[in-house]
Amino acid sequence: MEARNMNLPRGPENLCFDKDEFMRPDFDVDHFVSECRKRVQLEELRDDLELYYKLLKTAMVELINKDYADFVNLSTNLVGMDKALNQLSVPLGQLREEVMSLKSCVSEGIKAIDERVSKQEDIRRKKMCVLRLIQVIKSVEKIEKILHSQNSKEMSSLEGSSPLLTGQILERIATEFNQLQFHAVQSKGMPLLDKLRPRIAGITAMLQQSLEGLLLEGLQSSNVDIIRHCLRTYATIDKTRDAEALVGQVLVKPYIDEVIVEQYVQSHPNGLQTMYNKLLEFVPLHCRLLREVTGGGISSERGNTVPGYDFLVNSVWPEIVRGLEEKLPSLFNPGNPDVFHEKYTKSMDFVRKFERQCGSQASVKRLRSHPSYHSFNDKWNLPVYFQIRFKEIGGTLEAALSNGLEEAP
Repeated sequence: MEARNMNLPRGPENLCFDKDEFMRPDFDVDHFVSECRKRVQLEELRDDLELYYKLLKTAMVELINKDYADFVNLSTNLVGMDKALNQLSVPLGQLREEVMSLKSCVSEGIKAIDERVSKQEDIRRKKMCVLRLIQVIKSVEKIEKILHSQNSKEMSSLEGSSPLLTGQILERIATEFNQLQFHAVQSKGMPLLDKLRPRIAGITAMLQQSLEGLLLEGLQSSNVDIIRHCLRTYATIDKTRDAEALVGQVLVKPYIDEVIVEQYVQSHPNGLQTMYNKLLEFVPLHCRLLREVTGGGISSERGNTVPGYDFLVNSVWPEIVRGLEEKLPSLFNPGNPDVFHEKYTKSMDFVRKFERQCGSQASVKRLRSHPSYHSFNDKWNLPVYFQIRFKEIGGTLEAALSNGLEEAP
């Protein structure tokens, strides 16, 4: 960049070379001389170079003489500089002390502000804890007031009240109970909360007991509104699995224990298939209302369903597997390969038909990922069945080979 910006002095017009050639970044002496010899003799090239050399020396001397006075006066201009610097050192020192003092004051102010902010944050946290505890107390008192008002009614009015009204009241209690649980979790470790725990435990037990009774009443009376309110209340307090477990124990288990009877399966020629057919009849006969309310049925109205439940996967199927494993253990015995193959084929066909009753691909995926589904499949000892069949085939082949090969006719 500096070479390109430098201007060389102009020479005579009759020079045999261009002065700008010397400034090229790729300048080469041999190439320069070779190019010039094509135009002039070496003597003339030498004379031109000497002439231009003299011009360069003259230009350099003129450049030095132009700024010579400034170089000479440089030392003169610096006279008294040390005194001026000493005069500046005192006010600069004072300024430094003032800046350090100001920095110290600012640091102390920042520290005081931080302490005050920390205290305000601590006060805010304590205030939030107090407000949460107040909300817990209000929720407990509100729920107890609702329960007391219900329990203080006369028996005649209680008998005349509809179960649906009870379901609505439980739904109100569940909404308040959900807020109670949230604030109780946020206030964990507070001494006052420990004093309230017996009352909260009593409310929890009462709510679960009432929900269980109401759900059973709705199932027995086939009342869709009661079932809907009850399941919605279970979902509000995040107890959907409790509702599914209750249905499994109260509704599914008695039917399974009645249908799965080992003596009947072994004494009838088509007893296993008949048992499976009865198990498949359970869903359309006894789970129609539950599927309609939770959106698993074909006729379910999407705007009036309670999501979050899958009774076929979490209630019916686990009880079926439990009944087969506990009451029909001979089903998985691979001792007789022919009988085992027949049982396995019918059982897998039953599983496929049960999957069709799930109603959606998402429900089928949940079924196939359920632990009881894997447990049922693992009960079939297929490696032992394979070994028995392998020995049969191998024995037949060895017997055929030991008898020798007969000549073809």
